[in-house]
Amino acid sequence: MGGTMIHGHRRRGGVMARAIAHVIAGMLVLAAVWLGGLFWYAADVPRSSPGGADAERPTDAIVVLTGGSHRLGTGLELLAAGRAKKLFVSGVYDGVDVQELLKLSRRSPTEMECCITLGYSADSTIGNAYETADWMRDQGFRSLRLVTANYHMRRSLLELSMAMPDVELVPHPVVAPTVHLDDWWMWPGTANLLVNEYNKLLVVGLRWAVRRAARD
Repeated sequence: MGGTMIHGHRRRGGVMARAIAHVIAGMLVLAAVWLGGLFWYAADVPRSSPGGADAERPTDAIVVLTGGSHRLGTGLELLAAGRAKKLFVSGVYDGVDVQELLKLSRRSPTEMECCITLGYSADSTIGNAYETADWMRDQGFRSLRLVTANYHMRRSLLELSMAMPDVELVPHPVVAPTVHLDDWWMWPGTANLLVNEYNKLLVVGLRWAVRRAARD
């Protein structure tokens, strides 16, 4: 009787050990996949703004997502160059108006004020997407050039494509000078930024895949 109980305990212990080993192995595989995806994402971040035909290509609108340096200036330059009819700036702080933004960008408030619209309701990338979709629908526009930071571009395109699947999206990444993409793992600030952005991208990518599967 005692021997049978000991044998049973050993067998249960062996099953438990194998289960724990499988869990650990699975976690290691997931960690390796996550890490590989992180390095792929970092390598895929654009190192320069578009040039040639991509930069010259006109769209109905230019959309700037606030939150990083040089984005607004790039959007204003594209508007001044005639790349689109109107500029929409999404995620602007309450109380900020067009004239103030133009002054901050060192442009004359009378130069392009008629062609700029500010959006105040968005406080996240998904908010940017739906705020922009509403504005595009009101304007009757079918294409836009998206101006945001290079590391933020892939997630932004996914969010906008879900909010307005029938609108053509042309990416115009802005290179963030404070983000060191070469040997990024050696720069704590850049590494933390890229890890956070990559994790957010995974969540958005999962939402996108679920929505696509539901439609199919």
